[in-house]
Order: sequence, then structure tokens, then C-alpha cells
Amino acid sequence: MVLKTTIQGFLTAVKGLLLTVRHLFAARKSRESLDIRDDNYFEKQNGVATVQFPKQKMPIPEVARYQLEVEIDDCIVCDLCAKACPVDCIDIISIKSPQAIGNTSDGSVKRLYPEKFDIDMAKCMYCGLCTVVCPTECITMTNKYDRSTQKLTDLIYGFSEMTEEEIAQRKQEWTLFQAEKEAAKKK
Repeated sequence: MVLKTTIQGFLTAVKGLLLTVRHLFAARKSRESLDIRDDNYFEKQNGVATVQFPKQKMPIPEVARYQLEVEIDDCIVCDLCAKACPVDCIDIISIKSPQAIGNTSDGSVKRLYPEKFDIDMAKCMYCGLCTVVCPTECITMTNKYDRSTQKLTDLIYGFSEMTEEEIAQRKQEWTLFQAEKEAAKKK
């Protein structure tokens, strides 16, 4: 019984080694970088199983969903992207303005300042729902996918460009506006 098991184990090991040697000699040439849109893409998968990543990159599809990017000048701080996000990776805090502060590239009127606009890409599941609901299309998915880091906090991207002084000034403007409005109501 022990002899039979030993022989069976030896034959299995030889079979595995033969398979490894066959693959070693079959993969003499490295795989070519192919466009995924080619008709024969899946038929041309012979050669080394992977590409040499930092030097070579596989082509990515045009409709792929990768890192989020925000054009903060086009953002009206409506908070729809944060509400649509199923994993709550978008954190937005807005400050109201007494008057219109400008227009976006599509002509929408901006009435809110973005005190905070952070996206935690460590939580993001790349569903794209935030890009769909954005009325000004300021939040988009890019083709960047290799933003690796050793610290998890480096994956929190802040898009707001306001300084602490500007935040305090805008909050004070809104408070003064509200006080003037209340005073006008009492008269």
C-alpha cells in the first residue's frame, strides 16, 4: 500500500514537472501588446503569460472605469455625487454664498463654495454612479489605474482649493448676510 502511494506520488510529480518544462519551452517569445478591440484578441494569447509591467502596459479599453477626477471649477457643489455613492467615499461640505459666484463651463450658476471635496479611492468601488448623476459633468472617470501607495491615507484625494482663511471669510459673509436678512424681516 505504501509502495503504491509512493509510486503514484512520484508519477504525479513527474507529470507536473513535464507540464512545467513544456510551458517553459513554449514561452520563448514574449507576448505582444494587443488592442482588446481586435477580433483575434483572445486567439493570440501565446507566449509569456504577462507583460513586463513598468516598461510595457496592456492596452486599456476606452470605456474602462478607473480613478475619479474632479474639475472643481465646474462643480456647483450640489452633493448629488455623494448621495449617489453606495459606499460613501465622497465627502462634501459646502458654504452658501449671498450672491452668485460665477458660472461653470456649461453655463450653470454657482452659488456654493466647496469647503471640502474629498474622494477616498480606497473605498471607491468604481461603479461610476457619481459621474452619471453629476449635472455639470465635473466628476469623471479617467484612464489612470496605477496610483499605488504604501499609505492608505494617500488614496484620499482632496479637490477643494480653499484655504482656512477663505473658508472663515466665506462663512462670515454668509453669517452677515443672514443677520442682515433677519434684521430686514423685523423692520
